Order: sequence, then structure tokens, then C-alpha cells
Amino acid sequence: MKNIVAGLLLALPLLAHSAPAITIGFQKSSGLLGILKNQGTLEKAFAGQQIKWIEFPAGPQMLEALNAGSIDFGSTGAPPPVFGQAAGIDLLYVAAEPAPVNSEAIFVPKESAARTVADLKGKKVAFQKGSGSHFLLASALQKAGLKLSDIKPVYLSPSDARAAFVSGGIDAWVVWDPYFASAQKSYQVRVLSDYTGLPQANGFYLASRKFAAQSPKVLAALLEQVALTGQWANAHTKEVSAMLAPQMGLPVDIVETWQRRTRYGAVPVSAAIAANQQRVADVFYQQKLIPKAISVAGSIWPWQSATAR
Repeated sequence: MKNIVAGLLLALPLLAHSAPAITIGFQKSSGLLGILKNQGTLEKAFAGQQIKWIEFPAGPQMLEALNAGSIDFGSTGAPPPVFGQAAGIDLLYVAAEPAPVNSEAIFVPKESAARTVADLKGKKVAFQKGSGSHFLLASALQKAGLKLSDIKPVYLSPSDARAAFVSGGIDAWVVWDPYFASAQKSYQVRVLSDYTGLPQANGFYLASRKFAAQSPKVLAALLEQVALTGQWANAHTKEVSAMLAPQMGLPVDIVETWQRRTRYGAVPVSAAIAANQQRVADVFYQQKLIPKAISVAGSIWPWQSATAR
């Protein structure tokens, strides 16, 4: 890993002198970009070029910033770019990361009478609107023969949803790790569904069309570094957990639970991945969660990764 990174670090500074500053949006809870920030890898790689980091609570807020030109690059789950495209945000899918399976879930208090997703009919369910949890819930309900209109959606950020869950103000909570791992440890919960048996929903690295057009070599080099760091993180769960725990103010064991069920990476957006994302968009349109149908294919940046092959 060190030899691979060293070779990339030697190449990247050559790009820095001809490119503007890079502004990156990140979420502490999405891991890989947070790892890059913590390690200072990009600052070393892009010597002489300014790297700005802006933290966001979730993907939808990040894409608002991308639309406003406040950031050039960031990562989210599958739903935020669908909502963004439907709202007219001119974004590009520049790379994908592995789809989550059990690092995001729908759960209820252990004493709840709900045993299946179908039991959530008429119940108050909290989730971040436009997030990966939104798609997980929509997909699980669809499989159970229900729609979002059959429940009582409560749109809350993870921190607000936690308070509502603890106080009994909601019946169920849908959220990703590490919030999910923390809830499992802190409270008695029953998991009704994760992504097992449901349509895949990749995470994505996104960029503004302007940034991709003006600095394609810088963007490609940035993605290569993300891919390399993902390979390292997958093989060093304990080191990553020790790094992220104090940054997030969480016990190491909770972060380790999150890391054990998370796979990092960055690969080009293949036809199969694009088809998965189109299914996400189609589900949201069919359930009237977005005002118009959108096409994913026209917003894919043709990154040809050397690292991911």
C-alpha cells in the first residue's frame, strides 16, 4: 500500500500547479472521505494546492452546496443525487462505492409489537429525507406490499431522530452506521430489515460538471487516491476504528461494528451500477417522491481507473 501511494503522491503534485483549489464536502458518518481528511493524504498529494473541507450532516445538504458552487466534490448514498437531478442540479456521478447490505437498517424498540415491515402500516417512521435510508424504507415497504403513504413519515436528521426514538415520539427509525451501531449498543432494538433481499443501492462520488470539465486530470487523480485509501481501509479495520472514534466522539467498539460491516472503494460507474441507480430513481418516481422521471446515464463521468482494475 505504501509503495502504491508513494507512486501516486509523486505524480499528483505535478497536477496541482495548473488547477484551482479543491473544495470537498464530507460527512463524518460516511467514512472514507473522513479518513482521507484525517490522514491529510490529499494535502500531501496535491502539494502547493489548497484543499478545503466542508462538513455536512447528510447527503441532501451536501448536494445543495454542490448546486450552489460551494463544493466541487463529495460522496453520498444513492438517493440524494436522484433528488438532486429531479430538482435540476447539474451533477455528475464520477465513481461508485460498494452497495451497503447490513450497515443500514429499519428498526424498532425491542418492546414494540412490530415484527415485520408490514407492521409499520400507520406508524410513525423517522428517517432523513432524500438519504439512503429513504430508499431502504421505500424498497422494504414495496416488498411488503406497502407505500410510503401507508406509514407516517417523520423527516428528521439522525441526531433529532435519536432523541425522538429514545422519547418514544416515533415507532421506528431508519438510519445508517454508525448511528445504527450506536442504537444497537445503547438501546434494545429489533431490526425489521436491512438491504438483504432488496435492490442494490451503491454509494456515489459526485462532482460538479464545471469541476470535471475544468480539472479532469485532478479529478481522476483524486479518485485514484480515494480508491487506494479504500483498499487500505478495508484491510485495516482496527486502525480505521481507532482513527475515527475520537473524531466522532464514539466508543471504539461501536465504530468497529460499523467498520466490520462496511466496504469502502471507488470504481468507475459501470452500466450495471448505472442500472441499479436508475432503479432507485424509478422507485422514487413511481411512488411520486420526485416530480419527474430522471435519467442517470446522461450524468455519468467516464473515469477509467487504473487502481480499480
